[in-house]
Amino acid sequence: MCVTEFLNMSHYYMNKLVYILFFFIVSKTVLATDDVKITVNSIPIYFKNAKTINKHSTRIPFKLVDRLIVIEGEIKNKIGNFIIDTGSETMLLNKVHFKTYPFEKEKKNTTGIIDFVDNPYEKRIKNLSLKDFTLHNKKSDIINLSHIEKSKKIKLLGIIGFSILKDYEVFIDLHLHQITLTKIDSQGNTLSKEVYLEKIVDSLDFKLKKHTIVVNGFIGNEKVTFGLDSGAEFNQINKRISKKALQHFYPKKRVQLMGASKRKIEVLCGNLFRVKLNDKIYFGPMKTMLTSLYNMNKAFGTNLDGILGYDFFAQKRVIINYKKEKLYFINYPLIRN
Repeated sequence: MCVTEFLNMSHYYMNKLVYILFFFIVSKTVLATDDVKITVNSIPIYFKNAKTINKHSTRIPFKLVDRLIVIEGEIKNKIGNFIIDTGSETMLLNKVHFKTYPFEKEKKNTTGIIDFVDNPYEKRIKNLSLKDFTLHNKKSDIINLSHIEKSKKIKLLGIIGFSILKDYEVFIDLHLHQITLTKIDSQGNTLSKEVYLEKIVDSLDFKLKKHTIVVNGFIGNEKVTFGLDSGAEFNQINKRISKKALQHFYPKKRVQLMGASKRKIEVLCGNLFRVKLNDKIYFGPMKTMLTSLYNMNKAFGTNLDGILGYDFFAQKRVIINYKKEKLYFINYPLIRN
């Protein structure tokens, strides 16, 4: 789903194109007057039904398209979808829908896991505003995603990643299906003191490796290192992980997946048990793919044993603070029969 250096982005982004099934919904609704707007080269992008909480905080509803966090938007009368993707390094715009816009720089072909990304372009976002928040000189990549649209019969306008999200505290709430963005200062402190009605019950430090959120954890008693990626529909664990950790992966079936160049690969899918980040933050079984993380680790200089995706957010209501390199957790409400 991920760029200051497009080579690094393409390795990881194409990894997700190969291993994760993308689905998007085309919105046909009329935008409300309280919609959030961002601007790319003076072209406004509106996000449906966004609400201003206070001067520095905005809440945007999302829908789950299979296991993807998707917000509805409109650009120049084009209605479609954007993915919220913490695994993407920058904002990506779909070249299919931006053919007439000038490009600043053409980049070389770059290699993904089993595919090529042909003729990517880089474009600078002069001004990006979210209600009263304005960002300047942000980069966006223009990439051809037509193969996804053709194979899935969907309309994808773009992907919102780290380069946009990093200046906010980001609350991803799969319980209420909404994302809350709160402006932060240079130290990571929120400019609004009262944002969340819910109580923060726990926190966890992470390391930011380029744009990748890296957390330490355990599978059983084995120490492992995970990357956190809201754009991953399924968790992934590295085929090279220790045998003791693999004992907690229960395969169910083999699945053939097709990448952009129509080359197929086969992966094992199943459930991963006994994952925890510390003595208090642990998880139930999570749907997981057994695959190779070699190219991603090489591109980003990481040594990840796995990727935590949708199932992580489905079990934990998570607040991400990039500046403080901190995750905060809010409990799901107890359901009583």
